[in-house]
Amino acid sequence: MKGIRFKAGSAKALVASLGVGAVGGVLFQLMGLPLAWMLGPLIANLLLSARGVNVGVPEPLRNVFLAVMGLVLGSQVTPELAQRVLDWPVSSVLLLLGVAASTAVAAAWYRRCGFDPVSAWFGAAPGAMTAMIMLGDKCGGDPQRIAIAQSLRIVLVILFLPPLFWAFEGGEGQLGPADTVLAHGWMLLTIPLLLPLGRWLRIPSAALLTPLLMAALLSGFNLASLTLPSWGMNLMLWVLGSAIGSRFQGMTRRLLGRYLWQSGFATLLALMVLAFFAELIHQALGVGRDVALLALAPGGIGEMAILAVALNIDPVFVAFHHLLRMITLMIVAPFWARWLLRR
Repeated sequence: MKGIRFKAGSAKALVASLGVGAVGGVLFQLMGLPLAWMLGPLIANLLLSARGVNVGVPEPLRNVFLAVMGLVLGSQVTPELAQRVLDWPVSSVLLLLGVAASTAVAAAWYRRCGFDPVSAWFGAAPGAMTAMIMLGDKCGGDPQRIAIAQSLRIVLVILFLPPLFWAFEGGEGQLGPADTVLAHGWMLLTIPLLLPLGRWLRIPSAALLTPLLMAALLSGFNLASLTLPSWGMNLMLWVLGSAIGSRFQGMTRRLLGRYLWQSGFATLLALMVLAFFAELIHQALGVGRDVALLALAPGGIGEMAILAVALNIDPVFVAFHHLLRMITLMIVAPFWARWLLRR
């Protein structure tokens, strides 16, 4: 991996982003809110970017922390995991049915909001954001609308779910791992090799999945498993939360408010549909409702992996289903785009 180089403007934006993120994290922690060091920086950066302040986390730095998340997530794989894999075909079928149904419902809402059919469908598709924007643009959709709908959905899912799980727990219990020491920290030194390797192999979401696969192999064979102390988890959540919240740079508050309303209702509709399919998974397999809902939630694989690890909600089960959804969307979307072009 080449060294992380920032231009002067990027460095100022990074300092502003992390600075306001730290303030948000401290405030959320003092208020006793869940996932304080992710949601606090996210909301603080979202508010600041809406006011036109230059905030942002450069992609290379974001990828490094995504790689750390991948190592932590892959380290959740255990030899006992093979005993559960036979249950996953049932949940996989229900996942794909849920994705189809929730996308149709959210797209219908976006059509009522004035979206053209192409922008509505590709804005409603839950995942593979970059591919959805590019294919939607190719089919004559509005790439800005698709990008905003996709980005806001991810942010809103992150904002909705932790307080929901926290409320069901009655505000009690610990959110996230309780490790106090760093174990097998040498795995972090592999990141400079894994990032370019993932790009060379053209692995989707390479910054997350390449370290995840390596850590899963090591942990699955009981060779090594990375665990971070609580301050390490908070550091990772601080940077990644700031990166997510600073995506809306340059958008006016009025426009952001309109898109928030549209995307917020679309996200609630999608979550209601997916909650039904999550209940089916719970009834069929005995998987916890929180695990099933997070596995089906319409967020990006990276963001949902962050929530799964931070909330300690069966991260491997969650990551597998989000990876399946992303791969399926990337396979199906070109055929769907071709059909829309014919129309």
